[in-house]
Amino acid sequence: MIAVHILFSGGMRVRLLVMSDSHSRLSVMERIIESQPDAKDIFFLGDGIAQAEQLEYIYSDRKFYFVSGNCDFSSTQKTTDFITLAQNKIMFTHGHEYSVKRSIDKLVETAKCNKVKIVLYGHTHCAYTGYFDGIHVVNPGSVSRGVDGKCTYAVIDITDKGIIPLIITI
Repeated sequence: MIAVHILFSGGMRVRLLVMSDSHSRLSVMERIIESQPDAKDIFFLGDGIAQAEQLEYIYSDRKFYFVSGNCDFSSTQKTTDFITLAQNKIMFTHGHEYSVKRSIDKLVETAKCNKVKIVLYGHTHCAYTGYFDGIHVVNPGSVSRGVDGKCTYAVIDITDKGIIPLIITI
């Protein structure tokens, strides 16, 4: 895969957009994508995948990565996948198969075993960022049914200075 490199303040930046748990709210996802024109790589982490897949046709200038969630009953997408962007291996999953509502230990251990730098997961509807043993762990929350009514998504900037995850409230 070729990642788009954007120069900023004298350096390189690749911006990833991460969304999950839309539960069919296509219009919300469209507004988020429109608000992030620099994000050329977009991850959708399940639960609403049928609508999310439509975005590939609407935004043909972007690259989409999908995994299915526990509510994506007829999906043929994987539930976990891996990709390397800007020299960083990324694991992305919905998270239900890793019991993330109880603990992220199994998720982090799988990421370690696969030499991942960034792991993305959803399922909990609760936004989260953490850093464990050199691995950035990011849950974008839910774009439609957030915890305490706060709907969220994530952007991750991969720069020549490091990896910077950010949770954004809609």
